Amino acid sequence: MSNRRNFIKNAGLASLGVLSACQMKPKENTIESRKKGPVIKPLAISTWKNGMDANVAAWKVLSKGGKAIDAVESGVKVVEANPDDMSVGYGGRPDRDGIVTLDACIMDSTGNAGSVCALENIMHPISVARKVMDDTPHVMLAGKGALQFALEFGFKQEDLLTEKSKQEFEKWRLTSEYKPLINIENHDTIGMLALDQNGDISGACTTSGLAYKMHGRVGDSPIIGAGMYCDNEVGGAVATGMGELVMKTLGSFLVVELMNQGMSPQQAVEEAILRIVKKIPGYEEFQIGYLAINKNGEVGAYSLHRGFNYALYADDSNNLIDSNYYLK
Repeated sequence: MSNRRNFIKNAGLASLGVLSACQMKPKENTIESRKKGPVIKPLAISTWKNGMDANVAAWKVLSKGGKAIDAVESGVKVVEANPDDMSVGYGGRPDRDGIVTLDACIMDSTGNAGSVCALENIMHPISVARKVMDDTPHVMLAGKGALQFALEFGFKQEDLLTEKSKQEFEKWRLTSEYKPLINIENHDTIGMLALDQNGDISGACTTSGLAYKMHGRVGDSPIIGAGMYCDNEVGGAVATGMGELVMKTLGSFLVVELMNQGMSPQQAVEEAILRIVKKIPGYEEFQIGYLAINKNGEVGAYSLHRGFNYALYADDSNNLIDSNYYLK
């Protein structure tokens, strides 16, 4: 009996020792472990070539110690107001009824978020989205309700259809062929992430959506977790390209969650593209690109097809970088 008691006692002590060791051993994927290594901050990162100018505006905020949320709003507003960029805001290609409709979302380091979709006649949908975030209990406002809200907060109605976009629309009407083309600027966004000097992450995404889409169509850009998502303990991600594929896989949330589970930003964006490849038949006909950053300022970028690039502003240098891609 004494031997049996000693055996049980010793086994119990051994178990407690193993348990204590497990509890004392730090997990590989804790918040503390993700903070290891050199931290690159501040930084701004944006989709596509139009992100170069967006980054400059964001950097003016970040380099003075400003907040990431202010940086991303300031950055994407540059592209929204550019009539020569026909995929975002003013001068954006209209839907098949000739109407420019805008989608945007924004998310700060506290997890607060706002978005608008199917918004008409407002130059800066990203700023309306921020008002939704800051001044309402809601996350998304749509269509006429979003316009009413914008007007109540002092935004001015403007005709967003430029002469160039109008001429292209009239030319399209001759055939009315609806066929988004890979890497042609008719189905893109400006997506931006920023890491400020305090180590806080925020993101923004804004677009005029697919050219000549059905009136009322909304893509991934204003949807938190699809077009953009941030978790200030982990990192952030933005998407660009054919929004339907991103929505079907909740791409940006997936990227951030994969980083939360221990992947690097590059591993996470590659896995998110593979998720599309595995889950969505006909993916070859479309382009998708993902950008991601983590709390250390590490960057990931990946796309389905060749041709996706992104702008990275860090260490006082703004550079346009070609992304790696899946379909070789």
